[in-house]
Amino acid sequence: MEFDRTLRAAQGYLELEMAAEAAAELDRLPPEAEGRPEVLRLRIGLALQEHAWDRGLELSRRLCVAEPRRALGFIHAAFCLHELGRTAEAKQLLEEGPQSLQANAIYHYNLGCYHARLGELDAAQECVAKALEMDPTLRESARYDSDLESLRCQL
Repeated sequence: MEFDRTLRAAQGYLELEMAAEAAAELDRLPPEAEGRPEVLRLRIGLALQEHAWDRGLELSRRLCVAEPRRALGFIHAAFCLHELGRTAEAKQLLEEGPQSLQANAIYHYNLGCYHARLGELDAAQECVAKALEMDPTLRESARYDSDLESLRCQL
């Protein structure tokens, strides 16, 4: 019961962008809880919020091992690689990830961003179009995403 309460509190603080408070809640958990997927997801959220890309990458890779068929770890690991300037690796990670990734609009959107940054504009356009077909609400983000600058007139 205490574990669930701590996770809910950390999640709430993350949603309110209160990183220090979220971290304090997570730090209250016993060491053996650190490898649990629900804890890893919150720690990743915290790392991303703080732009701690190296830590986010390490945690995301751990989540990929803990949940090898789920998309979230792969999407976050690839995003961290991209933010670290390792866009080709980010693209490769997504392309080699589990089949379940392809059901996720963010997978296609991020893959489109990585293709665009690498100058692969046809592939970028195809991926972004698929993402927008799956989730039209991404169109607004795509209009302002600097990664998609080279596709701007096509969005």
